[in-house]
Amino acid sequence: MRYMKQNLLVAAAASAMLLGSVGASAECTNDVWNKVMDRGKLVVGVKADYKPWGYRDESGNIVGMEVDMAQLVADAMGVELETIAVQSSNRMQFLEQGKIDMMIATMSDRPDRRKIVGITQPNYYTSGTNVMSPTALSLTEWENLRGKPVCGKQGAFYNKIVSERYGAEIVAFTGNAEAKQALRDKKCIAWVYDDSSIVSDLSSGNWNDFEMPLASEDDNPWGLAVPLGEKDCVFGNFMSGMTYNWHQSGKLIELEKKWGIQATKYLVDQHARHADWIQ
Repeated sequence: MRYMKQNLLVAAAASAMLLGSVGASAECTNDVWNKVMDRGKLVVGVKADYKPWGYRDESGNIVGMEVDMAQLVADAMGVELETIAVQSSNRMQFLEQGKIDMMIATMSDRPDRRKIVGITQPNYYTSGTNVMSPTALSLTEWENLRGKPVCGKQGAFYNKIVSERYGAEIVAFTGNAEAKQALRDKKCIAWVYDDSSIVSDLSSGNWNDFEMPLASEDDNPWGLAVPLGEKDCVFGNFMSGMTYNWHQSGKLIELEKKWGIQATKYLVDQHARHADWIQ
């Protein structure tokens, strides 16, 4: 096992050099990577409250699409996997503090976050703007919202976009719970919000008469992250390679189907973009 890990380390380091990180690699300590390989276990921060990407099953185990991704990483490294539940408010801090080795936790890739954690490329997923509406309405395009009342959350940037672009009459509420209850009470024809949150609601079993009928817009890519100091080192380059391979092979599309997630154009486009030109 130790011999295999050493070979894997050498291979990953070689990949880092091929990716043009020779200068950066010379300054790398690869502390976290080496720690993972030495102890034989990878600790990954995942969501435990965001079905179907990461949530607890009836036995209390954390499962979901991103948990499967974390397992693929551990398998490729030849180590065991331990998952730790994180939230949006603490996931970057957990990585900074060394409580986790890496993070796959529905995090949008933003410039300010790249200064705190090592978000690798390419991005593995995305979320965008969409609506949840009664299936009986059979909405098919964004123009169906023109002149109609649409529920939203106060302060959400989606409200202005949908209002200006499609002429929807936004009825804003202080929180999502109030907005969604208003949708149930037929005070609006749809609720506009982040499509990943809508998918989570639809997966809960509490919205069986509703759907997310439109094509999502204004994508905001998601990024997995390693410690900032290891982004351009072995760990970061290894994860870039993992993500590239997931896109090329269509593995993420496969996991999306497994977990009942509505197909995203982003994954289809990335699969085509990274396709093997010989095949």
